[in-house]
Amino acid sequence: MEIAKVTSKGQITIPIDIRKRFGFQEGNKVLFVEDGNRVYLMNSTMNALKEAQKAFEGEAEKAGLYSEEDVIQMMKEFREERMAIK
Repeated sequence: MEIAKVTSKGQITIPIDIRKRFGFQEGNKVLFVEDGNRVYLMNSTMNALKEAQKAFEGEAEKAGLYSEEDVIQMMKEFREERMAIK
């Protein structure tokens, strides 16, 4: 557990161990998520990535992509189609 003090301007410093563990870097935006009487601090970039992963969940299978080789083959076919159009 880490503790930070709120300044007169409402600012806090995120402890270094927390910044390292959760990938907070200078310039990152911070997301505050309320849950009842608790507030969770999240790296908004990581949160956006997780939301995107959720949104795309199952799409590879729908497209018939089950392995890295399937993706490579799909990209080869895509490139061949693009070259044929030019």
